Amino acid sequence: MRRQLESIGRYSEDVVTAAGQMAIMLASAFLYAFTPPIKFRNIFKQMEFVGVQSLFVVILTGSFTGMVLALQSFNALKRFGAESLVGPTVALSMARELGPVLTGLMVTGRAGSAMATELGTMRVTEQIDALFAMAVNPIKYLVVPRVIAGILMFPVLTIVTDFVGVIGGYAVGVKLLGINPGIYIGRTVDFVQMDDIVTGLTKSLVFGLITSLVACYNGFYATGGAEGVGRAATSSVVMGSIMILISDYLMSSFAV
Repeated sequence: MRRQLESIGRYSEDVVTAAGQMAIMLASAFLYAFTPPIKFRNIFKQMEFVGVQSLFVVILTGSFTGMVLALQSFNALKRFGAESLVGPTVALSMARELGPVLTGLMVTGRAGSAMATELGTMRVTEQIDALFAMAVNPIKYLVVPRVIAGILMFPVLTIVTDFVGVIGGYAVGVKLLGINPGIYIGRTVDFVQMDDIVTGLTKSLVFGLITSLVACYNGFYATGGAEGVGRAATSSVVMGSIMILISDYLMSSFAV
C-alpha cells in the first residue's frame, strides 16, 4: 500500500511540476514575443515549416474526410428522406469540429514531433546551454517563433481543411450519389452561418498554441541522450493530442 501511495505521490508531483514549467514557459514566451528585437526571419521560417510544409497532409486529410462524411451522411439521411441535407451536414461538421480537430492532430504528429526532436537534440548536445553562455535567451530565440507560428498557421490550415473537405463532399454527393448540385449548394449556404466558421477557427487558435507549447516544452526539458529525445517526441504527440481533444470538448460545451 505504501508503494502505491508513493507512486501516486511521485506522479502527482511530476504532473504539477510539468504544469508549472509549461505555464512559466507560456508566460515567458508571451512576454518575449513583444520584447524587441523581434526576429521576423525566425518566425517566418517556422511559419513555413508549420504551415506550408503541412499543406499536403491537411489537404489529403480534409478531402477524404469530406468524402467519407458525404457517403455516411447520405446513407443515414436517406432513411429519413433528407438527402438534401448532406451538404450542410458535411460543411457544419468540417467547420465546427472535424476541420480544426483533424488539422490539430495531423500537424501535431508532423510538426509537433519535429519541434520536440529539434529542441531535444539541442538540449542533449548542450546547444541550449551554449545559448545561455552567449547571453542569448533560448525562450525568445527558440520557443517564441514556434509558438507564434503555431498560433498563426493553424487557422490558415484549418480553412484549407474545411475548404477541401466541402469540395470532397460535393464531389461525392453530386457526382457519385446524384444529389442535385443547386440543392446541395443552396442548402449548405442556408444552414452554415459565420458563427460556425468562427467557432472552428477559434478552436484552431487554441490547438496551435497547445501543439507548439507542448512540443517546445518536451523538447526544451528533454534528458537522457538520444533515448530522451525519442521520448520527448513521443510525449509531445501523445500529450498534444490528448490536450487537443480535451480542450475541444471544453470549448464545444461552452459554445453550445
